[in-house]
Amino acid sequence: MKHAVIDQALFDRTVNAIPEDALTGLRSRAASGFAKSGFPTPGDEDWKYTNLTPAVSLSNDWLSSVGESPDFRSAAGLDAVKKIDAYWVVIENGQITLDSQMFPDNLSATLMSEGFSDGDIAADDAMTRFNAALLRDAVKITVAANTTLDRPIGILIRDEAAKKSLVTQSRVVINIQENANAKFIEAHVSAGAGEHFANNVVQMNIEAGANASYVRLQNRARHHIQTNKLSASIAEGAVLNHCAFDIGGLLVRNDLIIDLHGKASAVTMSGLYLAGDEQHIDNHTRVDHQVGPSTSREEYRGILNRKSRCVFNGKAIVHKGADGTDAQQSNHNLLLSGDAEIDTKPELEIYADDVKCSHGATVGQLDESAIFYLRSRGLTKDAATQLMTRAFAQAVIGMNPVAEAQDFVSAAIDARLDSLISDAHHE
Repeated sequence: MKHAVIDQALFDRTVNAIPEDALTGLRSRAASGFAKSGFPTPGDEDWKYTNLTPAVSLSNDWLSSVGESPDFRSAAGLDAVKKIDAYWVVIENGQITLDSQMFPDNLSATLMSEGFSDGDIAADDAMTRFNAALLRDAVKITVAANTTLDRPIGILIRDEAAKKSLVTQSRVVINIQENANAKFIEAHVSAGAGEHFANNVVQMNIEAGANASYVRLQNRARHHIQTNKLSASIAEGAVLNHCAFDIGGLLVRNDLIIDLHGKASAVTMSGLYLAGDEQHIDNHTRVDHQVGPSTSREEYRGILNRKSRCVFNGKAIVHKGADGTDAQQSNHNLLLSGDAEIDTKPELEIYADDVKCSHGATVGQLDESAIFYLRSRGLTKDAATQLMTRAFAQAVIGMNPVAEAQDFVSAAIDARLDSLISDAHHE
């Protein structure tokens, strides 16, 4: 596949057409940076297995219409998400709606088009620059120090592409102050017959002693494209428990970047990706252990069917002087079809001596001897396949740290698993 490039004239025209506000200077600087870098290509090591040419071509189509962002109509999945009792921030086709008058005193959410501090919005790589240059708005969420929220914070990102191409950007900046405790639910849905490309960025700053539990569910329309990046800075004694589920989209890329810069800081990362048809789902994670002792745990699992392709690249870097680091990562994949493909690459880079680190990956099909055993106990082959596949997925589903989202996540996962298993049976 050839590598398309962005039409710079159309890009600059669209950036300049966005009405002036507090973000105008940032957009201009980000656009200049993006003009130099462009989109990443498979020639970049971190993008070796994921080609963004379809997203670039779609973006050029959208830019040619002066970057129109139509008013939002409706999107599948809204009712199920909003049944969760949470403090909701809704981003529809890049436009932000805040229910901040309903927020408690220890939680604030502000629009950054009305003002922000230097450094609040990162634009330090190609996709974050593209995002910042085209932002209609961004939201900053702050959880006050020494408090615990009584319900989760919900971030609903939903888009609808009618007949035309649509490109949307979202940016959420989260600051969890010292010794605060908060839960987050991030949900992505989309609808519409048109082509769509969503580029989403979340930045988290977790201050000393704070604790964050975070679940993300991506269930976009099967012909839509998404890139997603979450970066988290974790201070002394702070903890992040992050769990991600990917079941939708045609081409999906997720980057999870963790900076453990405080002693006794910790992160747990878990993920489940379910892919069929010609879906492409790429998960890239990176944990920087800047000091020790600090802890990271990582468990990603995939279930793939038909001509799907998935990527897992998990990297843990133990920097010089980070003695006492404990870093463990694993990736396990279940292939339901001989046409499915997984590229997995767990990595460790260690520059300290007193550490405990391990990594590993497995790729395989259902164990025929186990299926035979279950059938000997009275189960049909279909029932045995269902049981074993769901047990494989349950290892990650059970790691969801936000109980309020469990029913919503389980229902979406069950529906997608039913589809994958049914397709496997009819091959």
